[in-house]
Amino acid sequence: MVFNSGMSNADRHALITKAVTDAGEATVQQLAELTGASDMTIRRDLDTLAAQGVLERVRGGARSLLLRGEEPPFALRAHEAVDIKRRIAARVCALIADGESVVLDSGTTCLEVARLLRERPVTVMPLSLQAIQLFGATPRPAALVVPGGRPRAAEGALTGPLTLASLAALRFDTAVIGCCGLTAADGLTAYDLDDAAVKKASITSARRTLVATDGSKLGRTAFAHVAPATRLDTLVTDITAPTGEITALENAGTTVTTV
Repeated sequence: MVFNSGMSNADRHALITKAVTDAGEATVQQLAELTGASDMTIRRDLDTLAAQGVLERVRGGARSLLLRGEEPPFALRAHEAVDIKRRIAARVCALIADGESVVLDSGTTCLEVARLLRERPVTVMPLSLQAIQLFGATPRPAALVVPGGRPRAAEGALTGPLTLASLAALRFDTAVIGCCGLTAADGLTAYDLDDAAVKKASITSARRTLVATDGSKLGRTAFAHVAPATRLDTLVTDITAPTGEITALENAGTTVTTV
């Protein structure tokens, strides 16, 4: 057990989220013992996380919203591996030169890339409402190009014919792509067919493709195929990625960088 009454709200929320996700459910008392916070504080935390769509509030505690085989909700993923995603984002941005045009995929890791790119003299077309809002709220140097499309509920990812048409009309130096699964055998995959179509169109519209994902996605295959591993120029991931999969991807021609 961890007793730490000085824990920040963000750290406590992340710990609660992990505990509920791992166990499927947890009581207020269990979470209070885990975090060292009072029952009243935990109840407030659960109300906040439930409002964000991270978990479901039930009498005496909370339970996970995550069903087997489904993509975890954006609000849940936003609390996971934040430090790793920020390190990955920093390395991705270091690979992008000033003046480049970039198409930026949706997802929590790509949102961390957006936080850094908005301070750079680049042209960016983000493919999520969250990233568009970030760039829109920031004065130059980054130049914002807004695509058409319909946002997926809760995700904010733009999909559909208007998004595909926006991508087809432009050519980018770099596509920064997230993923739900990546293996050398099955390539890049996604949970959602519409999302997969947008990722595929983004890769087609760009001169090179940078994949940004934490190590938990490697060795996993999701439902919808996006691109073979041979189509991916560079993968930026973290040291938790399985070494066998990294070697296989490198053999397929992908440059792999770990942070």
